[in-house]
Amino acid sequence: MRSSSMTRSGAVAAALGLGLVTTAACGGGGDDGDGAGASDLSMLIHVENNEIPGTLTTLSENQCATENEAAPLSVETVPQTNLDQQLQLLAGQGGLPTLYAAGNAPDLTKTLADSGHVLDFQEALTELDVIEHIEPAAISTIEGLYGGFNVLPFEYNIEGIWYNEALFDQHGVDVPQTWDELVAAAQTFADAGITPFSASGDQGWPITRLIGNYLFRSLGPDALQRVADGEASLTDPEYVEAAQAVADLGAAGFFGQGVGSIDMDTSTNEFLNGNAAMYYMGSWALSDFNDDERNDIGVENIGFMPFPDVQGGAGDRTQLAANVGLPVTMNAQAYGDATGAWLACITENYGSAALDEYNRVSGFAVNDPVDDVPQLTQEVQEQVSSTDQTVLWFEALFSTEATNTSQRNAAPLVTGSISAEEFMSMVQADLD
Repeated sequence: MRSSSMTRSGAVAAALGLGLVTTAACGGGGDDGDGAGASDLSMLIHVENNEIPGTLTTLSENQCATENEAAPLSVETVPQTNLDQQLQLLAGQGGLPTLYAAGNAPDLTKTLADSGHVLDFQEALTELDVIEHIEPAAISTIEGLYGGFNVLPFEYNIEGIWYNEALFDQHGVDVPQTWDELVAAAQTFADAGITPFSASGDQGWPITRLIGNYLFRSLGPDALQRVADGEASLTDPEYVEAAQAVADLGAAGFFGQGVGSIDMDTSTNEFLNGNAAMYYMGSWALSDFNDDERNDIGVENIGFMPFPDVQGGAGDRTQLAANVGLPVTMNAQAYGDATGAWLACITENYGSAALDEYNRVSGFAVNDPVDDVPQLTQEVQEQVSSTDQTVLWFEALFSTEATNTSQRNAAPLVTGSISAEEFMSMVQADLD
């Protein structure tokens, strides 16, 4: 899940989406009958995303021109809201293309994998001798979310706390390494009349992300997997502790006034105009940070810190929270010599191409130097490259009902309308 997905859709493109899918269903990307795999690199992706098709097109004209000649790239689109339905329809018809955007819910990709429609990338990339070009952090995130290495990280986001370096310097605050230090830093800013944390209570998830991270630091990277497996409950005292810690931030006034009505744009602006010292968000926010018209504090004054350690906890700050943005997988039935050559070329070259053309950090290694990369983007890339193990987000393994309950009640939690025990009980009830 990428809660802040890039949505550059247009009415015309969206209207064309469903019609384009019909050609994918008819032509398909399936096996050509002789076991050699597909004869083209057909792709089905959200109409809202133009970066992945754009980068693949660039590769088809340059580094992967030979592979494209053997198996030409073609792109079909579908509105994201219709994706899951179309994937199920195409799978039933045996018409899935060679590459396709993974379903909106990880369970759909797991189901398609179980029925033989998803390539095992661990095996395929190892056989192609290119698996070292996938960042270990990306593989860790994918395996945690999908139960195996069965999607490609064309987009990859790390999450953490972005902070205003100028405010930190002005008030003599060191970058917090522990939760207690983070709370002390927040108090310093609050005492100075500065909002410590900018967050969207309207969306809810920027607040519940804090709960999830606290759990991963206190109980370890498998804290929420244990809940999903029925080995633990959100109502257990050690889980309620995380919700209480975040509720305490709200009780202290660290989210400022009216957090429940603050939308995403407003929360971003509060940080970028200097009114807030810290801002929990994913690296997809780099586009806003690098926008001179929107960023009043200057990109040179923005730093990144991983979520801090919890004293005595089983996790640590080297385990970055991450997600794979818009994951794309490959149809196992379309895999063969030509599509395998394409896969190898993509794996070796996509990281540099996406960074060069779109300033996009992916889960592919950057093998060729890229000039003029903004400093903050470069720092994110370095964080990704130096990370081996990642964690997910609070709702990553939840049902839709539990996710909605969690995010809807995040603001009431930090404003004191409901208790930590009530919050966790409501979410657990939906999980049960």
